[in-house]
Amino acid sequence: QVRLVESGGGSVQAGGSLNLSCVASGYIFDHCGMGWYRQRPGKERELVSSITRTGLLYYMDSVKGRFTISQDNVKNTLYLQMISLKPDDTAMYYCASCYVDGKYEYWGRGTQVTVSS
Repeated sequence: QVRLVESGGGSVQAGGSLNLSCVASGYIFDHCGMGWYRQRPGKERELVSSITRTGLLYYMDSVKGRFTISQDNVKNTLYLQMISLKPDDTAMYYCASCYVDGKYEYWGRGTQVTVSS
């Protein structure tokens, strides 16, 4: 059974930092591309950052230079380092894995990030 478990969310002031983690189990970790999504209040879920099986990276424009995605294939863990956080980054952040036919197959339950001004 595939499981994705996020952690590391919390409440910080603007300008602060958080490091999100997503521990994966139930499949061969480095066989799948992975991504971080977020859903801000009243908005649709959006792709924040992703990493393919071959290591290609994607960042949405508003987080470029502030967020860094990485993964540890030994620990089966995906990370998202977030610095210079802004109130607009407030959202539930979700980990997703195994990009097939235009969508991710597996999802975590999310971790809340709240940034106050």
